[in-house]
Amino acid sequence: MSPLELLQAAPPAVRPVVALSEGTDPRVVAGALAAHQAGIADVILVGPQAEVEAALQTEGATTGGGVAIHDPATSGLTEAFAAEYHELRKHKGTDAATARAAAETPLVYAAMLVRLGHATGTVGGAVHTTGDVVRSAIQVIGMAPDAGMVSSFFLMYPPGGAPEGSRAMLYSDCGLVIDPTPAEMVSIAAASAQSARALLRVDPKLAFLSFSTTGSAKHPAVDKVTQALNLFRAAHPELPADGELQFDAAFVPAVGERKSPGSSVAGQANVMIFPNLDAGNIGYKITQRLGGYSAIGPVLQGLAKPANDLSRGCTAEDVTQIIAVTILQANP
Repeated sequence: MSPLELLQAAPPAVRPVVALSEGTDPRVVAGALAAHQAGIADVILVGPQAEVEAALQTEGATTGGGVAIHDPATSGLTEAFAAEYHELRKHKGTDAATARAAAETPLVYAAMLVRLGHATGTVGGAVHTTGDVVRSAIQVIGMAPDAGMVSSFFLMYPPGGAPEGSRAMLYSDCGLVIDPTPAEMVSIAAASAQSARALLRVDPKLAFLSFSTTGSAKHPAVDKVTQALNLFRAAHPELPADGELQFDAAFVPAVGERKSPGSSVAGQANVMIFPNLDAGNIGYKITQRLGGYSAIGPVLQGLAKPANDLSRGCTAEDVTQIIAVTILQANP
């Protein structure tokens, strides 16, 4: 089931509120309205009042009934947000005037809505870069106490009529961490296991991917993956994990049995941990474009409260699904 379908089947007891930091973008407005009309969330569209109103009118909608506009330049919350931002960043040399200017930017304002409890989570990135979205989220919302780092993943869903054995999977990291160390791969894998439980509703089986399977090749890049696996097993013995595995050994049961006999993960993995961003980003795009899988993401993990990034090539449907993901992260 997609995130939207999961929420529609079992909505949270309290209706969540999601802040959209790019409330003037037509795709964001359409996606936010679809989420609201589907009954999964109330939405706050952040941006200049007149421009957001114009975008809503284009969609034949208005404010009220769970759709709100917040203009940071005129909002009664901005002063408090500026003070909070100043307190958070003054050790970095941020003065009150700079904090006020930051609080009037949509990304910081939307993140403050989440930090101070006015919204369940926030979504941005249709216009802003991933770096801008992640920076604002880390600075304002902060990292989860048990998170070693912030990373990202994609949810991958097979198309209708896919071959037997196709399944929903989580790919990480495909959008943020360029060349993780073994210790960072452990953090990524641990967070990804939690995300798989929350968003795919599966027991995670993690494959640490490489161009080698259980010693078939020797190279420092392979050593990094095996070191990461050993560290992960020591830290999380309760989670099934195997590696190093090539993708076919991780995904195809017959290949997994042949290349890694007796493994509880090979051929059955649903959480794919990539060794670097090259492999992860290329891998998810091949799965999407040639395999016909739907890709939802990049989704951020490791933050204290949900904040998510959109691709600048996103569609309105992508926005709706990321809103659903954001809600599920807040209500695992």
